[in-house]
This record gives sequence, C-alpha cells and structure tokens, in this order.
Amino acid sequence: MKDSNATPQPRRDGARLKRRVQGTIMVAGVLVAGTMAARNWSPEDSAPPVRHTLAERAEVERLRREIEDARGELRVATAHLERWSRIFEYSKEYKIPSDLAASIYDAAVNERIDPELAFPLVRLESRFDDRARSPVGAIGLTQLMLPTARGFDKDITVEELYDRETNLRIGFRYLRQLIKWQRGNVQMALIAYNRGPSAVISAKALDLNPSNGYDRIILKGYRGRGILD
Repeated sequence: MKDSNATPQPRRDGARLKRRVQGTIMVAGVLVAGTMAARNWSPEDSAPPVRHTLAERAEVERLRREIEDARGELRVATAHLERWSRIFEYSKEYKIPSDLAASIYDAAVNERIDPELAFPLVRLESRFDDRARSPVGAIGLTQLMLPTARGFDKDITVEELYDRETNLRIGFRYLRQLIKWQRGNVQMALIAYNRGPSAVISAKALDLNPSNGYDRIILKGYRGRGILD
C-alpha cells in the first residue's frame, strides 16, 4: 500500500502554479497601472491629457489580455489545488492510498454523486478492495452484480468489472439512478442498492420498513442530498 500520508505531487505542483499565476497577475496589473498613469500625467494641471497612440493602446490591451489569461490560469490552478486537497483529506480519513482516493473522488464527481456519500459506500461494500467478490457474485469496489452492470454496458465482462475506474463509474451511475427513482430519498436508494429495487417495492406494498441497517451505517452523520448540483 502506498503511503497515504505523503503529500501528492500534483497537489504541490498546483500550489506552485497558483503562486506563479498570482505573481503574474500582480506584475501585469502594476505594469498596466504604471503605464496608464505615466502616459496621462502632465506637469501642468491645466494641460490636456496626452493622447494615446495606436501602439500605446495596443500595449495596454495586450497587458489587459495577459491579466485575464493569468486570472483564468489562477482559477484552474485553484480548482486543481482544491481537488487534491479534498483527495488528500479522504486518503487520510479512510487510510487508503491517494491514487485510490483520487479514483473514488473523481468517479463520484463525474457521476454527480456526493463524495461524502461515495466513500462510506465503497468502504462498506468492499473495504476498498479492488478484487472483492461476495458469495453471491457481487464484484469490485462497489460490489456490482453482472446483470446490473450490463444494464449500463451490455457487453461488460466479469473481469472488466474488476477494473477500478469501470467499477466505480457504473456503481455510482447506478446509485444516481436509484436516487432519482426514489425522488431524492437517499435512504431508500441505498436500501435498493443493497437489497435490490424489488425488495423496496415489495416492502412498500406490504407497508413494511425495508431497512436492514445498511443505510444507517452509510448515512451516519450525513446530511447531504446524495446528488451534486
């Protein structure tokens, strides 16, 4: 297992990029301000303002574009840094390698599942074991049954379901589908994920509580909506 306490290299790179871009914005801003002030200054209060030449206006416009570009780079760098900060926090919290935490986080965000829900689900389902397989044949990190997975990819094989990225993508997509099916009721969606949709339908028809405790374990302390906006 990789050292989960080591700061990921991309996180350090993101911090350096953010500092570099902030410096670029500051320098460019000072240049623009200084250029405009110098070219409009006159020693006599009554003197008319100096007219900018086409070249001067082009220079100011170029510097303005550089500032906008630098701001765009800063936004990207900030998002990159925030992503790695979250991944590092999950890696520490769940005591898993940073590459696994990154895979779970990215798959959850891409499928619009709240990572705060995704991580405890994977922990309970597989204990973060890529090769986990249950006695009934549920496979991988999110413990997918092959027929369920084939509802999203009709040609998928058992071995392909052991692939980390594939398993997470389909598992979280299935969970999102269940949350929508239950009209945002995350508890019922989790019960359906664990016991199957038919168990929820049957329990509701008989006016019974379908919960077996699975949902309470995952939702302990969770107050989110399950699906990201």
